[in-house]
Amino acid sequence: MELATVLPVVWFGVIGFGVLMYVLLDGFVLGLGVLAPFAEDEAQLDHMMNTAAPIWDGNETWLVLGGAGLLAAFPRAYAIVLSALYLPVLLMLIALVFRGVAFEFRFKARRGKRFWGAAFALGSLLAAFAQGVILGALVEGMPLEAGKYAGGALDWFSPFSMLTGVAVVFGYALLGSSWLILKTEGRLQLIARTLTRPLVLVVAAFMGLVSAWLPFLDSRIMARWFEDGNFWWLSPVPVLALLNVLWLWRAAMREGRDARPFLLTLAFFVLGFAGLVLGIWPNIVPPSLSIWEAASPPSSQMFVLGGLVVLLPLIMGYTAWSYRVFRGKVQADAGYH
Repeated sequence: MELATVLPVVWFGVIGFGVLMYVLLDGFVLGLGVLAPFAEDEAQLDHMMNTAAPIWDGNETWLVLGGAGLLAAFPRAYAIVLSALYLPVLLMLIALVFRGVAFEFRFKARRGKRFWGAAFALGSLLAAFAQGVILGALVEGMPLEAGKYAGGALDWFSPFSMLTGVAVVFGYALLGSSWLILKTEGRLQLIARTLTRPLVLVVAAFMGLVSAWLPFLDSRIMARWFEDGNFWWLSPVPVLALLNVLWLWRAAMREGRDARPFLLTLAFFVLGFAGLVLGIWPNIVPPSLSIWEAASPPSSQMFVLGGLVVLLPLIMGYTAWSYRVFRGKVQADAGYH
């Protein structure tokens, strides 16, 4: 097979992997911010934030990997996405910076601790919502003419993108609550368990609403699922997602297996991401820009791939090492600042 055929597939997989890792790893930290208003006092919010304090800094590496990979391997797609979605992307980046500053300043502040706690919650909420809006706008499809974006600055604003924005907020909240079940004990874990079950129902309902909406979009995602008998080959994904919801519902209140809710929540996100990728393939910008049409020259892709072969194992290695070092329960009096 020719490099011009194979390399775009490789880079599509790399970018998809980077985005998925970011969603899984930074998703629960954003979820902690979304759940911050449920903390009973400042000490409990300290405890919540300390569960992620040693490992949250490196999560944006995966977002950078996805964005840089998109620019290097699919510059046409990068130009279209940034032209169409620069407002929600800008909101996401500002919110992530605001969230990061608030995370650090809150532990140093003496009189402004409550303000920085609210800033952490607001930054997390806005970043999660912006990511959901970006996802919804991509799934909905973008108007293209001669391979260029032909829409306006606010074409991303639609009922569907607002729905996906809210859905991602609740999804990250579910990641955050299940993470707290894994990492805490006592009163905070009880609160997390109490929140997890209704969040499972809400997230499952949002996934059902999004799936029901897809046939009315022009992005042809549902056509991919049902044309040429594809549904029978792809049906394990929605079936496993439904079973996953049932297992997660049961695991949320079962004591003694604290890792299971978080692992099942991660699996739920992986299945949802797999369903999305299967629906848009082989397009990188629905409804019509394929990965081969958007790809940079093979020489450019090979050059960047050389660096990726070195960097990706390093990123995965230090990520796995940091989570291993800080594994286990985090006590209420523990701190890393």
